Amino acid sequence: MSTHPPASTASPEPAPAARYGPKPPVRGGNGMVVTSHPLATRAARDVLREGGNATDAALTAAATQLIVEPHMTSLTGGLSLLHRSAATGAVHYLNGNVNAPLAPLPDFSGADLTRGRGVPVPGWWPAFEEARRRFGTLGRARLLAPALSAATDGFEVNPFLYGIAYGEQANLGASEQMREVFFADGHLAVPGQTITQPRAARTLERLRDEGMDYYLGDFARAVAATARADGGVLHERDFAAYRVLVQEPVRGTYRGAEIVASPPPDDGGVQLICALNMLETVDLPRMGPPAEDPETLRLLIQAHNTAYYAPPLRHGLEEDRERLEVLLSKEYARTRTALLATAPTGTAPTATPTPGTIHISVVDAAGDTVSLTHSHMCSGFVNGLFSEGFQLSGGGSFFQRVMPQPGDRACVYLAPNLVLRDGRPVLVSGSPSVSLVANILQNLVNILDFGMTIEQSVRAPRFGARPHSPDRGWQPGNLLEAGFGEPVLERIRAWAGRERLWTRVVNPWNALTGNFEGITLDPATGEAQACADPRRVGSAEAA
Repeated sequence: MSTHPPASTASPEPAPAARYGPKPPVRGGNGMVVTSHPLATRAARDVLREGGNATDAALTAAATQLIVEPHMTSLTGGLSLLHRSAATGAVHYLNGNVNAPLAPLPDFSGADLTRGRGVPVPGWWPAFEEARRRFGTLGRARLLAPALSAATDGFEVNPFLYGIAYGEQANLGASEQMREVFFADGHLAVPGQTITQPRAARTLERLRDEGMDYYLGDFARAVAATARADGGVLHERDFAAYRVLVQEPVRGTYRGAEIVASPPPDDGGVQLICALNMLETVDLPRMGPPAEDPETLRLLIQAHNTAYYAPPLRHGLEEDRERLEVLLSKEYARTRTALLATAPTGTAPTATPTPGTIHISVVDAAGDTVSLTHSHMCSGFVNGLFSEGFQLSGGGSFFQRVMPQPGDRACVYLAPNLVLRDGRPVLVSGSPSVSLVANILQNLVNILDFGMTIEQSVRAPRFGARPHSPDRGWQPGNLLEAGFGEPVLERIRAWAGRERLWTRVVNPWNALTGNFEGITLDPATGEAQACADPRRVGSAEAA
C-alpha cells in the first residue's frame, strides 16, 4: 500500500483561467506568489497556506510548470534561484544551470543548436534537491503532488502553449512520446482541450520515490542515449559529475536602494546592475517616464544595450573576476554614460532564440523571498528530442555565446534579483525571455524612479532585445511595443536610424519583451503587492 499522500492537492475553488491580457493586482500580508501559469501559482499559494515557506512554494510551482508549461521548461534544463532569509538577512544564489558535456564538442556551430550535439548536462533536478535540502521544509512527495495531479488528471491547453505546439507540430507528431500527449485524438490538441502526460507522471513518481538514485541511473541513461542517437556526446557520467554552484550574489546600489542579483556565469545580474549604474548618472526622476518622454526611452535602450551586448562573464576565471569588479563600478558607469549617444559597437558571439524560460517570485509570511528562473534553454519543442516524457534541453544555444570547457557551466543571462532599502526587501523579481534584462530594467526604473505601482508598471509599454538567430547571432537591436504611441516611436526610430541600430515595432504587450514576475513589499507594514504581466498567461495570488 502506498505511503504517499494522494497526488491531487487541488484547492476547492478552481484556479483562474490561463489567459492573455490585463490581470487584477493582488495584495496580502501573509505571503505572495506570482508565476507564469495559474495552476503553478495556485499550487504555490496552497503550500504557503499550509505553512510551507517561500522555497517550498517556489519549488512546488516550478515542478508544476514542468507539466503545464512544457514549451517553456524541462527536467533536462536548468534551474537557478536567489534566496533571502528574513531571520538572518543572508542571501544565497544557487546556480543549477546547464554544463557542457565532459566529451569535447569540436567545431560546434549553429547547425548543432537544434540537434543532439546541442543537448547539455542538465541541472534542474540537482538544483531542486539542493534548494529543498538547504532552504525548504517539505519532502518531495508534497512538492511534486500538484505536478503529478496535472500530469495524471490533465490540464487545459491555453493559447500560448497551443501557439508554440502548432509551430512545432511536426516535431511533436514525429515523437511517440509527444503523440501520446498532443495527438491523443488524432490531431493537435487545441485551446480548451485537456491533455495528460502519463510518461512524465511516471518520471515524477520515480523521482519522488527514488530521488537521485533514479536520476543518476535510469533517467540519465535514457536521456544520454537519446542525445547520442542524434549525434550528441552526452553520457550518464556527465550527470554524476554535475555539481550545483552555491554562490554569493552580486550587489550594487541605485539611488539609495541596494540591488542584489545573480552572479556569473548567470551574468544577467551583472548586466542589470551595470545598466542601472549608467542610468544613475542621469536625473531620470526629473524626466518623464519612457512612454511619455522619448529621451528617457533612448537612455534606457542605450544603457541596456551597452550592458547586454558586452562579452559574457565566466565562472572562476581570474580575468573575468577582474572584469566583474570593473563592470560593477560607478566609475565604469560614468565612463560609459558619455557614450550613450552612440550605438554599441561590439557584437556578442552567436546564440539561438530562447523564449523557453519561466520565472517565479515568492515571499512568505516570515518575509523569506525566492526569485527562481528555470528553462529548457531553447524554443519549445524545437529539437524534436524527447525522453522520459520531457523535451531534451537545447542549452547548447549558450555554448555559442561563449564555449565552456568540457564539464564547465554555460554562461546564461539570467537575472533573479532583489531590491532592498535600509536592509529590508522592497521588490523581488525576475523575468523569462530573450528580453529578460531589458524587462527587469524597465520595471525597476518604473517603480523606483517614477513611483509606479506593480500594476501600472507591467501594463506600461516596453522595449525588448532583438531576437537571436543561428545565422545572425546577437546583432544589437530592439523590439519596440506599439503601445509607446506614434510620437515616441517616431523619435526613437529616427534616432536609431541615425545610429544604424536595428528596431522593429511589434504589437502592444508582446510576449518577446518578457514577462515580469515581481512582488513589491511595504517595509513598514509587510504588505505585498503583485500583478501578473498581460503579455503572457500567468497569475498572482496572496496566501
